[in-house]
Amino acid sequence: MRRTLVVGNWKMHGSRPANAELLAGVLAARPFLADVAVCVPFVYLNETAATLAGSEVRWGAQDVSQHAQGPHTGEISAAMLSEFGCRYAIVGHSERRAHHAESDDLVAAKAQAALSRGVTPIVCVGETLAERESGQTEAVVKRQLSAVIHTLAHCAAEMVVAYEPVWAIGTGRTASPEQAQAVHAVLRAQLQAATGRGDAMRILYGGSVKPDNAAMLFAQPDIDGGLIGGAALKAADFVAICRA
Repeated sequence: MRRTLVVGNWKMHGSRPANAELLAGVLAARPFLADVAVCVPFVYLNETAATLAGSEVRWGAQDVSQHAQGPHTGEISAAMLSEFGCRYAIVGHSERRAHHAESDDLVAAKAQAALSRGVTPIVCVGETLAERESGQTEAVVKRQLSAVIHTLAHCAAEMVVAYEPVWAIGTGRTASPEQAQAVHAVLRAQLQAATGRGDAMRILYGGSVKPDNAAMLFAQPDIDGGLIGGAALKAADFVAICRA
């Protein structure tokens, strides 16, 4: 049986006092029935690791370089993340795809780099509103995921997948449980066909998940938790989602 996973994506938010208060609130609410993690800005990894050490709450990064080392100013390698005990690294988030022109192949290379150092990539896929309205949702998400499956080959089953419809990220709009489930079912079938282990892999939903809709989303048969944005910045909201 797949265990629910809830991951907070802080994006470019945080300060040392705010982070300390947020993490204290999360730790105080333990234990959780779900697996819980936070993906934080690079500069806060050390303090986050120290705060969460010894707890069951994991930590991760919001991106990773496809390069192992070298003249890549500003980049952070998977080996560096591993030194901080990172369990996860988000790759292919729609904001990275849109604002940094990250291609499907680059996302796949980043996922491969993370896995090579024992960091689990959370591979994001999702369609824009225009793509959904033109009936391209299934084709878009399958194309995005196919690139990663092809690159990871026999290791593909080790990733976590996150379906994040671009039109629902930070907009207050949320895919209905039925809409989200339909896409998750497509992704699971694709993973099962490619790896033979799709039934055991976790597929998260992300896109304006809140305490009042989390339970309905997580109740769907192919939704195994969430990749949480804005609601992950408030301890009470994040805890409520983790308990959903």
